[in-house]
Amino acid sequence: MGEWTWEYEGYDPATERLREALHTLGNGYFATRGAAPESRGGLIHCPGTYVAGCYDRLVSSVAGRQVENEDIVNLPNWLLMRFRLLSDDGSPGPWFTPDTCKVTDYRQVLDIRQGTLTRTFRYWAGGGRVVRVEQCRLVHMREPHLAALRTVFTAEGRPGGIEVEAGLDGNVVNANVHRYKALERRHLTGVHAGVAEPGTVWLRCRTRTSGIGVGLAQRVDVDGPAPVSVSLTAAGHRAAHRFVFVLPEDEPVTVTKTVALHTSRDTAIGDPVGAAVERVACAPDFTELLRSHAVAWEQLWGQAELDVPGEAGRVLRLHLFHVLQTLSPHTADLDVGVPARGLHGEAYRGHVFWDELFVLPYLDLHFPEVSRALLNYRHRRLPQAVRAARQAGRAGAMYPWQSGSDGREESQLLHLNPRSGRWLPDHSRLQRHVGSAVAYNVWQYCQATGDTEYLHGKGADMLLEIARFWASSALLDTASGGYRIRGVVGPDEYHDAYPGAARPGIDDNAYTNVTAAWVLTRALDLTRSLPARRRQQLVERGRLDLGELPLWEDVSRRLVVPFHQDVISQFDGYGDLAELDWERYRERYGDIRRLDRILEAEGDAVNRYQVSKQADVLMLGYLFSPKELASLFERLGYRLTDELWQRTVDHYLRRTSHGSTLSEVVHSWVLARARRADAWRYFHEALESDVADLQGGTTPEGIHLGAMAGTLDLVQRGLTGLETREDALWLDPVELPELSEFGFTLRYRGHWGIGVRVRSDELTVSVPDSEESAVRIVLPGRSLTVSPGECTSLKLAGTKSD
Repeated sequence: MGEWTWEYEGYDPATERLREALHTLGNGYFATRGAAPESRGGLIHCPGTYVAGCYDRLVSSVAGRQVENEDIVNLPNWLLMRFRLLSDDGSPGPWFTPDTCKVTDYRQVLDIRQGTLTRTFRYWAGGGRVVRVEQCRLVHMREPHLAALRTVFTAEGRPGGIEVEAGLDGNVVNANVHRYKALERRHLTGVHAGVAEPGTVWLRCRTRTSGIGVGLAQRVDVDGPAPVSVSLTAAGHRAAHRFVFVLPEDEPVTVTKTVALHTSRDTAIGDPVGAAVERVACAPDFTELLRSHAVAWEQLWGQAELDVPGEAGRVLRLHLFHVLQTLSPHTADLDVGVPARGLHGEAYRGHVFWDELFVLPYLDLHFPEVSRALLNYRHRRLPQAVRAARQAGRAGAMYPWQSGSDGREESQLLHLNPRSGRWLPDHSRLQRHVGSAVAYNVWQYCQATGDTEYLHGKGADMLLEIARFWASSALLDTASGGYRIRGVVGPDEYHDAYPGAARPGIDDNAYTNVTAAWVLTRALDLTRSLPARRRQQLVERGRLDLGELPLWEDVSRRLVVPFHQDVISQFDGYGDLAELDWERYRERYGDIRRLDRILEAEGDAVNRYQVSKQADVLMLGYLFSPKELASLFERLGYRLTDELWQRTVDHYLRRTSHGSTLSEVVHSWVLARARRADAWRYFHEALESDVADLQGGTTPEGIHLGAMAGTLDLVQRGLTGLETREDALWLDPVELPELSEFGFTLRYRGHWGIGVRVRSDELTVSVPDSEESAVRIVLPGRSLTVSPGECTSLKLAGTKSD
């Protein structure tokens, strides 16, 4: 493989769905999986197309209960292109599929630099007939409503007839995730096809409950000998162009379909079908589409320049490619959040979780307008979060663990354990820490961009309401004098109750409590820095009650952090749980990432053991620098020494199964500073998580966007110690021998393309020429300024040995 390609040789049905996910093409508005154009949805293929924010809600009967789910919708398949050869008497043979026909030289190549997917193969039809096929597709990065597929047919050997059908297929369902098969999956209704002369076909439909109108239109251009016959058909769920050619020997015939897609959620669009028909009629030819598409990608790569040598760099570029296909500059015009599985599949039903915590810090320093739009998604749903808090008997805003179209809680009440086949109660909605993630991203965005307007406006709305929620959730324990937060679930997710308890939830999750204290502290800082007029407006609107501030101050200093055996406890009582015989389970099951499913299938419960899906205590070392984390603990009345943190890291390393793809990102980040010798192993696993499908069948259901962005941020912030605070770039690089040289560019405070490069013991910072002010750089024990047009190299102090 090349540095900028991701390739597969040969046709392998067993890995086709993984390839489809990793070969997805998108532009931030919509994405289409890398399925073969002739394929239909089934056990092998899933030619899914997903528009950002296009959800629908259906009710299913599950385990004797009526269950309501909101899903991202698989929209009509625009990709459909199939062909069959004609015999000498003109009778048609079977439609080509690589599953049933003889193919050789099968190759599929994703060009990461240009955003195209090319498939080539030879079809051996018998009787001396061989047809070489080359297909190239794109989902346009400059014109977000356009996509195109070019197919070149060449007869090798002897000429013969061929029939080609290029269509739009509305007979689709949500079928990407097999364990959802018991749920209602048909989200489209009112499918109607039509023809718009002289050469366009269209398809109209809408989602069943949300009523989102969808319109697609298709134009097909032919380059080569004139077709023997041409027909446009529109019937039932399908609209299509059909052509019959005689393929001359060694003379290519090119068939190009260009498709436009609109929905009624689009701005300035009244009729999605009319808009699609008009847009596709005006679209340029494939050569020009490819040129402008490649230029758009070149500009994106310029804003997110990343230079990491070797295989790690190639995988990181793939990760960045998929982040940009899900969250591109086009996202800035949409009302959407961060879908945890990208626009690459239907896992998690396309919902928004806390994964933005791993995504926005990267985007802040490259595409801040996208970060701002994603924060606006949360702000628009602030009223719903306030209502949810009130219904739970709390003040402030309680953001949902899973969010979709309108901000209500979308977490399921039941989940299926595919190992046991049982539907079980799901208490994941008790993960209240998602509000802290929203607050953290507000603060990080404003620190990185200097956008005080946002901080004092929408940012203040969210930050203050989230702080209010935590203050109302903390209960004073008169015996200890500390404040406690009870009945939650931490990011670990394995522990959703105490063994034998009648109620769900655990108490004083360390991650939840410490981040709550951080939110309250930042909210207090904000109230002191607000302009007087803005502070008064917030008071008048009820966003701020000055009488609450003494309580916020008190809670932020006295929230309980539990300990056991001289380490930080994941939650109160964690140290009392039984130890698991890890070796026995590894020997018996091999892959034990999903210990919760294994234990439940055995009739046991993960709640009984000191095991973690992802060690959420260590998440604190991911979010906060060592200095800031020690300061937080000191504020809470605890002394966090290097030795205590090291013991804590070691304790959870031995008790974590890494059932989440985010776990390796966090562990590699923390170990880069705590135990460098082990950091690379976890970083390598984080890189491989999706490309090798380490979770065992999850990547075919959609890539893990948080993990992909997390690996990028690990290079950008984790290995450099980069922080954006106090109007400066703070850097404290750590040495990782396996990644001794790397570089990237940043967009910071009006500077487009600040270069940062680390070479062993040397740090180089370059600031592009502009009229902006100099950039202040702070390193341990020293600081300097770098003016526009300057480049500065610094020798780094030696690092501690492991």
